[in-house]
Amino acid sequence: MSLNDRLKQLVEEVDGALGAAVVDLNTGLMLGVHHNIPYFTQSYVDAVAAAAVDMFRGKTVTAVEKMLAAQRGEEPSYHIKEIQMTTDGTYHFMSIIPDKPDCLLVLITRTTTNLGMGWTAVRRAIQEVAPMCP
Repeated sequence: MSLNDRLKQLVEEVDGALGAAVVDLNTGLMLGVHHNIPYFTQSYVDAVAAAAVDMFRGKTVTAVEKMLAAQRGEEPSYHIKEIQMTTDGTYHFMSIIPDKPDCLLVLITRTTTNLGMGWTAVRRAIQEVAPMCP
């Protein structure tokens, strides 16, 4: 099964799912994507990927992580592992793939989707998506 096929399966198995993607947090490139919304153009999908990179690896987040590391006497590292974002009509479930810290799985659903179901689906999909990430 390809990465895009697994993302399609994820979208199909979650009631209210609109799209799913895997983003490379180093480059901002979309490694795989599937959605069922006609107006999700390539430009829109690229903008969502860039926004996700900013949330996990943006300048402000990185600066805070560096300050925390300095206070603790540790080497700077990325600490944010998951983010859930809510808009007027959508939930965005975002999770770093364990052992692949530069890969981010994103699931976008309508707000009618049960939050527990969204996270359960993301965590289950991570197991199958991980080997497909560089």
